[in-house]
Amino acid sequence: MNTLFPKYSKRQDGCFTIMEQKLLKQVNNLVQDNSKCTGCGICSEACPEEAISIGPVGAYRRGAIEYGSPIQVDETKCSYCGVCVVMCPFNAMSLEIDGEAKLPILEKEGFPVYDMVTEIDHEKCSQCTTCEDVCPREAIIRDVPLFEGTDIFGLKKAEAVNANTEFTCNDEKCTYCGLCGEICQAIDVVRKPFTPETGVLDGEVIWNKDFCDGCQICQSICPNEAIEVKRGKIEKKLNNSGLVEIESEECCTCRWCAISCPTEAITVNKIFEGEITFNPSKCPGGCSTCYEVCPANAIYMPTPKAPADMHNEVEAKIAVNKDFCVLCGACVNSCPSEDAIVLKRTAVHMKGKKTDLFKKIEAKLLVPRTSKVREDKDVFGKAQVKAL
Repeated sequence: MNTLFPKYSKRQDGCFTIMEQKLLKQVNNLVQDNSKCTGCGICSEACPEEAISIGPVGAYRRGAIEYGSPIQVDETKCSYCGVCVVMCPFNAMSLEIDGEAKLPILEKEGFPVYDMVTEIDHEKCSQCTTCEDVCPREAIIRDVPLFEGTDIFGLKKAEAVNANTEFTCNDEKCTYCGLCGEICQAIDVVRKPFTPETGVLDGEVIWNKDFCDGCQICQSICPNEAIEVKRGKIEKKLNNSGLVEIESEECCTCRWCAISCPTEAITVNKIFEGEITFNPSKCPGGCSTCYEVCPANAIYMPTPKAPADMHNEVEAKIAVNKDFCVLCGACVNSCPSEDAIVLKRTAVHMKGKKTDLFKKIEAKLLVPRTSKVREDKDVFGKAQVKAL
């Protein structure tokens, strides 16, 4: 019986690839979430053991293949240090020690982390839906009640707004027909028992302010014009029963939310600085791989220009909005055309002491790269990227 340690294994569990190292008294698991992995390759550049390589990024992210993953981890080379977990900007890697999430490199050895600035000024925030809609990473947590109406769980109407609504029912005009109570949960028409003694229909219209949103439908539908609803001033902001937050672990600092916020309530600083250039003459056209793999929704297909406006220019088949680009490198790692995209990072924003290990990683991250993706002749599923 073979009892030698360490023992290594790799298995697939849905979208997760799990690398395992069994020691005599400890089990380490490096978990790769392929649904979040963009193939940016930052983990590959950061790995001190060179255990991570770039896989078929474009094919996998476009859904052209079902096997493999954007990046490949050699479980036998991996030291399970957690550097890739710290450096992954998309929260796609995690480390478990004996079943618990841990990062010894932060807890024991010391290592800097990204200097993430993701703030929302709640005094300015109107709690609208813009940031949630534009965020490409689902990093916005919008826990805000409904403005009006009820949801399937029967929440109170208008619980999210502060309004001054007045309701009056003219008893002389009201016939207690019940229409208003039928269409609105804020109104209850209570009729007195029918009796032949009087032969008169009598009752009471009870209004619950907590359920009223001042929509005035009851006023419109009343056949005897007995109801009057006056809707007073509604405060511009929702009440304090909800908040809009940024989940930093899921944020890639693309700044879509900050740039799009109508009240300028959001501050997000990018973790990478640098420059990205698209060379239209080198782009093969009809490919759109970079457009499809971009995790920040920064790449787009420009609207074709009229021939008269070209002025001997090469028409761009693909373009990037640098305001939203996070300089992750996923597009470079997936582009099949040589020198069509050039990525040059100039800075990585970190907080904490920059250890010697990090300085080596930082030097790798700042090496300019350009697209030249091709299959490695010696290793199946491994891709090569050209460094400038």
